[in-house]
Amino acid sequence: MSDYPMLNRELSWIEFNARVLGEALDDSWPLLERLRFLGIVSSNFDEFFMVRVAGLKAAARRGGVRDVDQGDPGPEKLLELISSRVRELTAAQYRCLREEMVPALAAAGIEIASPRQWSLAEHRFLEDYFAEQVFPLITPLRIEEDAFPSTGNLHLHLAFELEDEEGTRVYAAAQVPANLGRFIALPRRDEGLGGKRFILIEQLVEHFAPRFFPGHRVVGSLVFKVTRDADSGVDENRQEDFLTAMEEVLAGRQNSTPVRLCVSGTSPTLVALLRKGLGLGEQDTYAMDGPVDFSGLHELAAVEGKELSLRGVRLRDKAWPPISLPGTEGASVWDEIDGGDRLIHVPYESFSAIQRFLDEAADDPAVLAIKMTLYRTSGDSPIVRALIRAARNGKQVAVVVELKARFDEERNITWASTLEQAGAIVTYGVARLKVHAKAALVIRRAKDGAIRKYLHLSTGNYNDKTARIYSDLSLLTANEDLCREASALFNMLTGYSTIQPLTHIAVAPFDLKKRILSLIDREIQRSSPESPGLIEAKMNALADAEVIEALYRASRAGVEVRLNVRGVCALRPGIPGLSDTIEVRSVLGRYLEHARMYRFRNGGKEELYLSSADCLPRNLERRVEIMFPILDEGLKRTCAGILEAYFEDTAHAYRLRDDGSWEKARPREGSSPVSAQEALYHRVKRMAEIAEAPPQQLEVRRRFKST
Repeated sequence: MSDYPMLNRELSWIEFNARVLGEALDDSWPLLERLRFLGIVSSNFDEFFMVRVAGLKAAARRGGVRDVDQGDPGPEKLLELISSRVRELTAAQYRCLREEMVPALAAAGIEIASPRQWSLAEHRFLEDYFAEQVFPLITPLRIEEDAFPSTGNLHLHLAFELEDEEGTRVYAAAQVPANLGRFIALPRRDEGLGGKRFILIEQLVEHFAPRFFPGHRVVGSLVFKVTRDADSGVDENRQEDFLTAMEEVLAGRQNSTPVRLCVSGTSPTLVALLRKGLGLGEQDTYAMDGPVDFSGLHELAAVEGKELSLRGVRLRDKAWPPISLPGTEGASVWDEIDGGDRLIHVPYESFSAIQRFLDEAADDPAVLAIKMTLYRTSGDSPIVRALIRAARNGKQVAVVVELKARFDEERNITWASTLEQAGAIVTYGVARLKVHAKAALVIRRAKDGAIRKYLHLSTGNYNDKTARIYSDLSLLTANEDLCREASALFNMLTGYSTIQPLTHIAVAPFDLKKRILSLIDREIQRSSPESPGLIEAKMNALADAEVIEALYRASRAGVEVRLNVRGVCALRPGIPGLSDTIEVRSVLGRYLEHARMYRFRNGGKEELYLSSADCLPRNLERRVEIMFPILDEGLKRTCAGILEAYFEDTAHAYRLRDDGSWEKARPREGSSPVSAQEALYHRVKRMAEIAEAPPQQLEVRRRFKST
C-alpha cells in the first residue's frame, strides 16, 4: 500500500468517461460526432461493468479487494460510489440526447419516430416489414419462478407482462434480432427536402408484440439489457489443450454472473421479476430515460449517408484521409529501411506502410523467416493473410497469438487455427502472462549472401481497422542492436531461452518497470536549479504506485514533469511540496490516443522511448510488454514535436486538478482553439507534399567575359 496520496483507479476511470461525455456535450463538434461520443460512453461503461465492477463484486463476496491503493475505500463503499456517479453521468447522457441531439437531428431532417408519430403509410410499411423480416426471427420465452430464460451478455431484450382471458398474469421475454441493424429506415415522404425518418427495431418489436401471444393481452413491457461478468480467465494450469480451455471460457461468458441490469420502461412488476431472476439488487439496476443501449447509435451515422451537413446543420467534420508518404521510386522496402529508420504515425499516415513491410516479406524469395506477435487484429486481416501466404511460400513463419486478448479471444482462436493449417509455427502466448508486445522481425538473405534482419516495433496492434481511428507510433529499422535483441525476445516467447536483460529493449514483466524507475531517478540526479530536468510522457493510464512515487520524488527534486494521460490517472498533481511541478493533461478528439511515449532531458543528452505498455500493475507485472528507444536524432525531434503538440492543445484537452476533478483547457483570450490532432495531420500532409514536390534547381547568375 502506498504512503503517497493517490486517486482511486475505478473512480478515475469514470471521470475519463465523463470527459468523453463532455465531448458529446461540446457543440463545437458536428452533430453525428457528438452522437458517436454518446455511443462511446455506453460502450465504455459496458466494458467497465463487465471487468472492473465484476471484479469488485467478486472481491466484496470474498471480503477483500483486488488492487489496493491509498484511494481505495473498500469494495462495498466503492461500488456505492460507482453506482452514484454512473447514474449522474447516465442522466446527463440522456438529457443530452433528449434536449439537444433529437431536436438538432430533427432540424437536419433526421427524425427518430416513435409509434405514435407513424403515418398510416409508414404503419403499413412497418407491418409488412415486421411480418416478413422480424417475426420469423423472434423466439418468445416464458419467464417462470424456477425457469428464468437465458439472456446472454449485452443482448437487447424485451420483457412482457401478459394476461390471459381468465385474468391470469404470466410473463415472457424475447431477444431483439441483432442481425437486422438497430435502425429501420422509413420510406421518404418528401424527397425534395432530404428528410430521413428512422425507428428503433426494439420499438417495432414492442409495438407488434401482441402477435406473439395469441389469447393474451400485453399489459406491460420494457426493454432490458444484462451485463455479465467477463473478468473470469482461463485455468492457466490446463496445459493439455489450452485452445479448448479458452473456448470453454468464451462459451461460459454468455451465461456468467450478471452484474448490471439496464431497463427502459415503466413496469415495476417486470423490473422486480428481472431482478429476482438475475439475482441483482436496486444498486445494480439502471433505469434509462430513452433507448437502453446507446452503443448502437453509431449506426445512425452510417445509414443516413455521407453528407457533411443537412439543412444547414453540420453533421460531420471533413474527412482526414490517411496519407501515404512516397517512397524511393523502384526501391524495395528493404532498401528504404537500409537507408534509415522510419517512423510511422497512424492514422495520419496510412497503415499501408506496415502492410507493405509484411506483404513484401511474404512474396520476396530472399526472405527466409518472419516472426511476429499478434494481440488484436481485424476479422479480415490483410496482415494474417500475408503471414499465411508467406508460410505457403515456404518461409518459416512463427507467430505468437495471444488467445487471452479480452473480447478478441474467438477471433484469435480462428486465426491461430488458420495459420497452423497454412504451416506456420503458432504459440498461444505465455503461461500466466499476456503477450501485449507488438513486434515483427523479418530475416532475409542479402545479395551478397549475408543474413540481414528488419524489424517493426509498435505501440499499437496489427489491426488495419483500428489503425484508422487509433493514434499510434511505430518504428521500421534495420538497426543491428535492436534486431538482435528482438531475436532474443522471440526466443524467450517461443522456447526455453533463459530471460536475459537487454541493453536497448526493455521487456515487462522482467525489467521494463525497473528501466522506467531508473530513468526517472537518473533525471533526478542530473537535474539542478540552473538546469532543471524534464520528463514528458504520454500513456493511456497511470496507476502503478511505484512509478507514481518516483514521479513525486522527481517533482520534489525540481524536475518538470508533463504527463498526457488519456484515461485513468491515480497521480495527484499540484500538491505543494510533493507534485507542484507536475502537469497532467488528457487529450480527446476524433481519434483514440493510444501511443505510449517517454522523453527524458538527461542533462542535454535527450532520450526518447516508445512502448506498448501503460503504467499499470497489470502491464508492468503481468504482461509481456516492450519499451524501445528512438535512436535516430531526426526521429527523436519528430517524436518530441508530437509530444509538444499535445501540451499545446486547447480544443480537446483537459487538465487534472489535485482533487481528481478535470477542467477543460481553454485558449488564451483572443486566440483560436488549437487541436493537437489537426496539427499532427497537417504536419504529415506537409511532409507528403514536400516529398512529392519535383526537384528544383536554382538558376545561378554568373558574369560572362566578352571574347
